Amino acid sequence: MGIIESIILGIVQGLTEFLPVSSSGHLVLMQRIFGMSEPQLFLDVMLHFGTLLAVVVVLWKDIVEIFKNILGKKTWLLVVATIPAVIATVLFKDFFEQTFGGEYLGIEFIITGILLTVGESMYESVSMRKYNDINFVDAIFLGIMQAVAIFPAVSRSGAALAGGLMRRMERKTAAKFVFLMSVPGILGAFVMEGADAVKAGLSNVDWVGTGLGVIFAFIAGFIAVKFMIAFVSQKKLYGFAIYTLVLGTLVVLDQYIFHIFFKA
Repeated sequence: MGIIESIILGIVQGLTEFLPVSSSGHLVLMQRIFGMSEPQLFLDVMLHFGTLLAVVVVLWKDIVEIFKNILGKKTWLLVVATIPAVIATVLFKDFFEQTFGGEYLGIEFIITGILLTVGESMYESVSMRKYNDINFVDAIFLGIMQAVAIFPAVSRSGAALAGGLMRRMERKTAAKFVFLMSVPGILGAFVMEGADAVKAGLSNVDWVGTGLGVIFAFIAGFIAVKFMIAFVSQKKLYGFAIYTLVLGTLVVLDQYIFHIFFKA
């Protein structure tokens, strides 16, 4: 894999980690398009590190506030919201790893579109609730939605945002809480997948390409977080729903009929 491919994957990872369209799904899809027969595990891990840095930089004030009151309600809300994904990962790790082969990629994109559509259809702005109104039931519900997004093409941010809208959170509040939720989620994936990558060996790593991928993942992720907080505050997510529904349909057609990128 060349430097150009690494940069493109970095940009794709950075944008799609925080846009509600699934970063893992797009990485699997792009690797198929680039003709990569084996998952690029170490590159995936490092690109996640780039997006982790991006969300920390954008939300550093919120993160510092949480650390100043480390045993406060906001900390416990994030802990509770993280638990469902941890349980799902521990119990079904082998099953989820098998799905990264892309067999169900199209269906998973479609699921993302359905979740975004349902979330928006259930949202009522007249009953919106602000950050201080978030409770542990909200945290558990969003955590379950995030756990569903362990499948590669089900968007973590999309599923959790849909959950926030279903729980009648204020739109900006839902976006910020979802992106704060992503910090332990991305960090956990970085640690677990990083250990697997080290075990697999690093002798064939393209360090220059990987480094450039991380830089572009950080830049794209920074832009995506800033954009999404502003976008979600004012606009609906139906456009992203249509995108993932159409993309999912095209992938399904290729998987089962055309076999251009997904060989039979």
